[in-house]
Formats: sequence, C-alpha cells, structure tokens
Amino acid sequence: MIAVVVGAGYTGGRVAGRLPGAVMVGRSFAGERHLDLDSDGKLLIELPADYSVIYPVPPASDQGGDHRLRRFLSLLPHGPARIVYLSTTGVYGNRDGAIVDESTEPNPESGQAERRLAAEILLQDWCMAGNSEPVILRVPGIYGPGRLGTDRIREAMPILAEGDANPGNRIHVDDLSSCCIAALSVNVPAGIYNVGDGDTRTTTWFMNEVARQAGLPPPPTVTRGEAEKTFSPMRLSFLRESRIVDTQKMHETLSITLRYPNPADGIAASLEEERN
Repeated sequence: MIAVVVGAGYTGGRVAGRLPGAVMVGRSFAGERHLDLDSDGKLLIELPADYSVIYPVPPASDQGGDHRLRRFLSLLPHGPARIVYLSTTGVYGNRDGAIVDESTEPNPESGQAERRLAAEILLQDWCMAGNSEPVILRVPGIYGPGRLGTDRIREAMPILAEGDANPGNRIHVDDLSSCCIAALSVNVPAGIYNVGDGDTRTTTWFMNEVARQAGLPPPPTVTRGEAEKTFSPMRLSFLRESRIVDTQKMHETLSITLRYPNPADGIAASLEEERN
C-alpha cells in the first residue's frame, strides 16, 4: 500500500524520507506543488488506487475548525484505507499536573487545541461515512535537529525558574515518525493514541540541557509572576496548562520502542545531525 504524506513540513518531510515510494501532496521533494490547502483548487496529482494518508498539517490559526483538512478530504477522488492524523495533547487542557490517557475527556483551553479537537471530530465522522479508518496521534512538543531552541538561548530569552515549571511532555521527531509509520499498519487498531517519550522533566530542564550540550550559557530564569507580566500570550497559554501524558497504549498497541526515551540522548543526536 502506498503512503501519501500531506505537506512538506518538519514532521511530514521526515516521515516521507523513511517511506520508500511515499507520495508527498502539497509539495514534492523536488519542490513541485500539488495542492494549496489554503485556497480553492484541485488535487494536481493522481492518487494510487490503494493508499493510506499521513496528515501532519496544522489548522490555519485565523479560522475556526480545520478548513485545510476539510478541503483536503473533499478533494480525494476515493477514500484511503486509513488516515493518520497528527493532533495535539493540548486537547486535554489544564489538568494541574494530573495524568491523562486516551479515555480522558478533552477540554481544550486554547484556540489551537480547539481547532485540533474539531479536526479530530471532522475526521472521525468523515471516515465513518466513507469506510476509512482514522488513527489520531495526540502529539506533545516536537523536538529534533533545528528544533532545539538554540536561537532563543543565544538571545538570552528567559525561561521559568525550575521550581515554577510544569511537567514536560515531548517527543523526538524520529520517534514521532516511527509512530506515524507504525500507525499505517492494518494490524494496528484504529483509534486515538497519545505519543511521547514519557519523560516528564520540565521545559526548563530541557532548555538548560540543550545549552549545556551546545556549549552555551544557560538561559536566564524568571518567576511565574514575572512571566505573567512579560511573556507573550502564546507562551503564557502553554505555561498555564499542566498535565502528564500517559503513553502506555503507544507502547503496547502501536508496539513502539523509542529511540530516544531519554531526551538528553535525543538532544545529543540532534546537535550531532545539525553539525553534520
């Protein structure tokens, strides 16, 4: 079965590079655009008869719902066997540090998370009507080569003091790619899966570890009270949400063995790839 990867962003490009024969829709490896999800048009590529889709494209930030996903689905000449959709663990909202799993009722508190949840519902309804299988991966923060925040560290952008920081949830882009590829298998039940490395050390720890390994000065720290006065609204929206994401289903049902369960190792590998 052919895998169709929508978009040529950070995760989509990484996934397609590991799938021989993958078809990229949105922009090909050669840069040819097959579809613009932000405007009306048509799909400028012929899809195979037997295919599945990996859809990592985020909703547009200036609209309600996910009109990109809706437009993409409307242009498909025939339904795929399954669609792997990358959502966000942000759909759970703030849980004051409590553990959430796939049975936890979503309670999105940001516009981005609300749009992701709307996209999950849209996809599930569309698949039910068209006899396709939806696999929804709820994804935390993604890091990897070029996504370590070293520019912010060099600019001495302040971070929360360790004592004020929330538990962290994250995943290396290569482990996320493995989850996407595993989710294509017909042996994997359709449904919702939390993904992540299971390491709950804070973003403050993460940024300090990046600085240490990159040979940079550690970022300055501020209290939560100071952050409320000086951080951007987007940064504050993340700081106000605290939860620990349970990934047992990812291990047991997706059968994922993480390459980087320890993010310190993922940081080291990412810096090495950047240097090379």
